[in-house]
Amino acid sequence: MAGPVDKYAVLGNPVAHSKSPRIHTMFASQTEQRLQYNARLVPVDGFDEAINHFFKEEFGGHGLSITVPFKEQAWECAQHRTARAEKAGAVNTLWITNDGVIHGDNTDGLGLVRDLSVNHQVELENKRILILGAGGAVRGVLEPLLEQKPSELVVANRTVSKAEALVELFPEKPVSACGFTDLSGNFDLIINGTSASLQGDLPPLPVEIVAEHTICYDMMYASETTVFNQWGLAHGARQALDGLGMLVEQAAEQFLIWRGVRPDTAPVLLHLREDMSA
Repeated sequence: MAGPVDKYAVLGNPVAHSKSPRIHTMFASQTEQRLQYNARLVPVDGFDEAINHFFKEEFGGHGLSITVPFKEQAWECAQHRTARAEKAGAVNTLWITNDGVIHGDNTDGLGLVRDLSVNHQVELENKRILILGAGGAVRGVLEPLLEQKPSELVVANRTVSKAEALVELFPEKPVSACGFTDLSGNFDLIINGTSASLQGDLPPLPVEIVAEHTICYDMMYASETTVFNQWGLAHGARQALDGLGMLVEQAAEQFLIWRGVRPDTAPVLLHLREDMSA
């Protein structure tokens, strides 16, 4: 007789829109892993309780994906963190080991770098990169981006002190902070790490940061081109990419941590793209 099914979930608020259950279910089918994965809406003040219930009280709770607005709280909840999660100050992946210890990791940066370099063949070494925003999403991807050896990485944010606080984590790296209106020169790659684009909003950006070789990448994704990517293309960017590939790639890294096997992301990404354009 078959034993209990290992349970996984994504915790967030909101979370109904999440594609993670479909992604991980496709991964499980592809790799013949027996598991169940669903989305769970967590009250903003109920994260600790939800974690405790899933791992300690609910039979079969093995691992969690964490999305907004809980990544910093997940970092605090993790009793053991990987080095990259420690630096990121945000955790998007939790799992419990047989000794009852809750572990935390951050796969967002790996997902972003893999999507850019593998799926889109974007060269990052010796490139001038701009990242917009200074929240948990940005903090989680800085170290993996810097490991690609860009010539310069600029973090721009409305509140400059928040960007400066992130930059201070990497004293030996070519990374600097400024406000949106203080930006100068053009960039090879501009990454939008703010959620403003989904609300139809855009930071006040000088148009000269975009040149004909510039690639714009929005960490967000939607069935229509995001406002940020529309802006980039309107000002002559060579290419505009959204964050769907990052979502699938970071999920594949989670799946590898949880199950010990890395799924093939290409068919899953293709399936989601077809769905979004239908």
